[in-house]
Amino acid sequence: MEPIEINAGAWYLRALRADERIDDRPALAAGGITNPDHVADRTAGWTEETRFSWAVCEPTTAELVAEVTVTPAGDGSAELDGWSRDGYAEALTVALGSVRRFTEGALELRVR
Repeated sequence: MEPIEINAGAWYLRALRADERIDDRPALAAGGITNPDHVADRTAGWTEETRFSWAVCEPTTAELVAEVTVTPAGDGSAELDGWSRDGYAEALTVALGSVRRFTEGALELRVR
């Protein structure tokens, strides 16, 4: 599956990136994620449909402030999780609600 973008009101949700236009790795490091393969792992999760992830971004700068993941369990349910950088708990809360609705509506998975 290709990554799906979500408009969550004041926040924009998109796939994580590390390319010539946008590099989320510095923002991930600021959030405590220093695995150099994190973005590639998240991309593979979309391709393999084993984990869906979104960078929660400031819409004017595209800066990552949080990340939300959905992990299908194989039984029609999924686990919803996320983290935020310091000062961005509200962005995470809003994004979790939007991703929950997407997961239940578009993916037809029950969030546990």
